[in-house]
Amino acid sequence: MIVDCAMYREGRRSEAPDDFSDALDEARATGDAFLWVGMHEPTEKEFEHVSQEFGLHPLAVEDALTAHQRPKMEVYDDSLFVVLKPVRYDDASDTVTTGELMVFIGDSFVVTVRHGEGAALAAVRHRLEQDPEVLRHGPTAVLYAVSDAVVDHYIEVAAELQADLEELEAEVFSPNPSDSKNTAARIYGFKRQVLEFRRATSPLLQPMDRLAFGNVPFVHEHAQPFFRDVADHLTKANEYIEGLDRLLSDALAAHLAQMGVRQNDDMRKISAWAAMAAVPTMVAGIYGMNFEHMPELSHRWGYPLVVLVMVALCLGLHRMFKRRGWL
Repeated sequence: MIVDCAMYREGRRSEAPDDFSDALDEARATGDAFLWVGMHEPTEKEFEHVSQEFGLHPLAVEDALTAHQRPKMEVYDDSLFVVLKPVRYDDASDTVTTGELMVFIGDSFVVTVRHGEGAALAAVRHRLEQDPEVLRHGPTAVLYAVSDAVVDHYIEVAAELQADLEELEAEVFSPNPSDSKNTAARIYGFKRQVLEFRRATSPLLQPMDRLAFGNVPFVHEHAQPFFRDVADHLTKANEYIEGLDRLLSDALAAHLAQMGVRQNDDMRKISAWAAMAAVPTMVAGIYGMNFEHMPELSHRWGYPLVVLVMVALCLGLHRMFKRRGWL
């Protein structure tokens, strides 16, 4: 569906004809205006009309309709096509979800197509409308503002993940750890969240570098410093994510090492108790053979003496294992 459609003259919103073709002709005729059409999960029929009026390339139209694209930038004869993947952090479930945002810019027009719940562009449009000097630069200003909003949100989500990771590290290194299986599952789940995040940020580096340092059609040549700023923020976000991934790997290794240490401690305790149980079992087994000629069987103090020996041996073993840290 079409969420918003407006014409901007000299950076200010103005009335425009209802027909896209007439509005686009008027924008091109004045030379200081452009048309911005915003769409959310359009159907093929809805988008067909828009693509025909603006002359969008069929391959880009197919990508915009099917979604599930990697971040990229494609240059066609009549338009520039950019794919962004906004991310959203859900506090309730501590999960990262990604959407998709496609931006078409061309001669005096911008078409934005959004898939998913994240990255609503109403706030970006409102902020641009409050700054006519920026919006005066036309479609390039819209592409910059959208990219900047998406990348800045990457850093915010990375900070949220960092806070969750600190809680997870505290659980891993706690002196009284909880269920080990649950902790390992949480670490693996966290790594999947980071991987999903990286799929949104890493492929975007190349398009941002092209916008920041290359001569890209339909992009104002004086906009390169602004896209360099976006590229710097994107690099920071990627470094953040790589750091999270390394810390998760270290936390998983530490957790597995702790599990191994705890298992060794448990085995030593079991071995110590088994050794203490073996001594009286061996002595009792000897005297349970019921041979007729055994020296202590007829002795009056034989039974208490054997019991005392077994207790003494067990106490000695217990003290020795305690000193060595086995108990």
